[in-house]
Amino acid sequence: MDTKLKSSHKAGVIVVVIFLSLCSLIMLSRYSGISAYLDSAEATETEVPYESVLSNMGFDLGEGCYLLYNEYSDETDPSEVLAEYGQRNFDLTSKYLDYEVFDSEGNQLLENVGETTAERLRTTEEAGNYAFRAIYTFSKNGALSDIQVDGTALSPEQEYNLESGFLYAAQNVQTEEMISSIAEPAGVTVVYGMSESSLETYAQDYISYYGEVSSHPDAYTVDSTTYYRDTLESLGFVVVLTALLLPVRRRLDISEMKIFRVPFEIPLIVLFFMFCTDLNMLPARIVYSTVTGTLLPGMGNGMELIAMAFNFAMWFVAFGLLFWAATSLRAMVRMKGAYWTDRTFTMKVIRHYRGNGTESDEKMMEKAGGIVRRTKRFLARQYDALQHLDFREKTNRMILKIVIINYIILAIVCFFWYYGTLALIVYSVILFLFLRKYVKDIQEKYKLLLESTNQLAEGHLDAPIEGDLGVFNPIQDELKKIQKGFKKAVDEEVKNERMKTELVTNVSHDLRTPLTAIITYTDLLKHENDEEKRKEYIDVLERKSLRLKVLIEDLFEISKAASKSVTMHFMKVDIVDLIKQVGLENDNKIKEANLEFRWKLPEHKLIMWLDSQKTYRILENLIVNITKYAMPHTRVYIEMTERENDVHISMKNVSASELTFDTEEITDRFVRGDVSRNTEGSGLGLAIAKSFVELQRGTLKISTEADLFKADITFPKLEIPSEEEQVKQAGEKASA
Repeated sequence: MDTKLKSSHKAGVIVVVIFLSLCSLIMLSRYSGISAYLDSAEATETEVPYESVLSNMGFDLGEGCYLLYNEYSDETDPSEVLAEYGQRNFDLTSKYLDYEVFDSEGNQLLENVGETTAERLRTTEEAGNYAFRAIYTFSKNGALSDIQVDGTALSPEQEYNLESGFLYAAQNVQTEEMISSIAEPAGVTVVYGMSESSLETYAQDYISYYGEVSSHPDAYTVDSTTYYRDTLESLGFVVVLTALLLPVRRRLDISEMKIFRVPFEIPLIVLFFMFCTDLNMLPARIVYSTVTGTLLPGMGNGMELIAMAFNFAMWFVAFGLLFWAATSLRAMVRMKGAYWTDRTFTMKVIRHYRGNGTESDEKMMEKAGGIVRRTKRFLARQYDALQHLDFREKTNRMILKIVIINYIILAIVCFFWYYGTLALIVYSVILFLFLRKYVKDIQEKYKLLLESTNQLAEGHLDAPIEGDLGVFNPIQDELKKIQKGFKKAVDEEVKNERMKTELVTNVSHDLRTPLTAIITYTDLLKHENDEEKRKEYIDVLERKSLRLKVLIEDLFEISKAASKSVTMHFMKVDIVDLIKQVGLENDNKIKEANLEFRWKLPEHKLIMWLDSQKTYRILENLIVNITKYAMPHTRVYIEMTERENDVHISMKNVSASELTFDTEEITDRFVRGDVSRNTEGSGLGLAIAKSFVELQRGTLKISTEADLFKADITFPKLEIPSEEEQVKQAGEKASA
């Protein structure tokens, strides 16, 4: 059974293909007649298109009736007319015309022309009269009652067309109530006449001024020929008839093929586009381009065969679509009422949403839903891309995409011919809804942005700035940076306040200790008579005084460094020799601390542009710091490395106590690794070292790993000034 059905379908398909091919060949056979007709139309094109030229004169002649009658009646002063309405086109057109105003008895009112010319204007005989004549008749109440156009250069059809055009123009003149208000030509007749020579001159002048007025044959000419239109309509009728009658032969019935079992709405839409939109002119345009040799480049040089093959394919598809639509719709006769329930998409949708859809309904809805979902996802992606435009980058690609989509939509609208206005209204409504949603989403995101800025303004620095802000996402990122910067600044300020408190506490403690000892031993010295003890007390006073002096000097040093008021004395310094000198001068402290220093220094001199005193103080503070806090009987590694743009000094030692301090704060003022303060010190050593390093454009970084303490110093290789510049700088410092 299935094999027989397939065989039947195969036979039917072959017959249909042969039939559609035959229809296409018949259309191709008519191309020679179309070409001959276009050639004849080309031959007549050289004639001057008087009707086209004269049709543009209607408005001027309509105004002229009122201007000429006002010239006779003098109802409005001509100077007022000129001042109010300016120079009129009729003044130029009238130079090519004979004209006169006659009363109801045929008497001349203007006496603008002689009696012979007036008689020619009044006569109804065409022989020997004007090539073009227009007669405007006004009733006794001033209304335009009739317009007649005749002339030896015009055919009756052209006369009728011009009369209709002139009447429409005259009605516009009356409606606008401009020139028509200057006078009321009651009970008169205004006649215009143009001789053959004047008409030819006017036509040539008009064409040279406004451009060619051509009746050149085009696709619409092709569409109007019997070779094209009659043949196409006849073949279309035969195709539809064949689609309806072919299933009568069961062996050739292909109407049950899947391609024809489509919902009613689909062939209806196809037929609408084929017959009710500008697409119906597409074949005529292709035929015109083919017969005129402009369809493909190289026509006339062997491309004709390809052009004809293309035309054959076009007609095969056109007739095939018509056959398919007719065959698909034929089922409504066979299925009757069942067609509207089984073959209409509308009913399937209704049943689906009512909950009583069949299996085929659900399959179709699933397919339709898949298409809708894919379309929605595509549109959602485009909308999301539009919402997330980053104006910091080039947006040409997105703008181009929008322009292309809009072009495609408008191109489709253009195919709707006189339905285009309705399609534009629908498109405008959709565009309005889209823009309203887009602007509403932008407003919502703008509100979120304002909420975030308000939170920042109110000081809520920990409030999260979250959410998708679309085009404002870059601003959101900047706000997060601002929030982070504000928070850092606030934390820094809080830290500074805490440091100030600790400064007062630590300074009080560190100054009070030696000061209390000085007061105590001074009091003891006053009452002590034993020379040995007095000498011992004086030694203690000297040590405590020196301790107090060091504390005060450190305070002054860090204060000047923090305020950037330290005077730097840059000079050529051999930093290798300088670090060796610091090591030798602190050799006793190193031995007392039971430490083994391992030096890895360059063997050559390393001349740097530094302040030798400040650099010495940096190195001394770090080495003394090591002697205080390093674990006894361990090794200390000091390494100096010369790099391309700087010199790096690394100092590493093992700490005697657990390293629990914050490495970011250890170089701040009065912060000590020895929190219990068991060792002597101001807590300013590393802070002073860091300040002096930064004053010389270097960096000091402290890091720890378990009990390993590491200090890394980097000095940039500053450009050493010439001898003259050094002398000049020295003079400026001396004068300061």
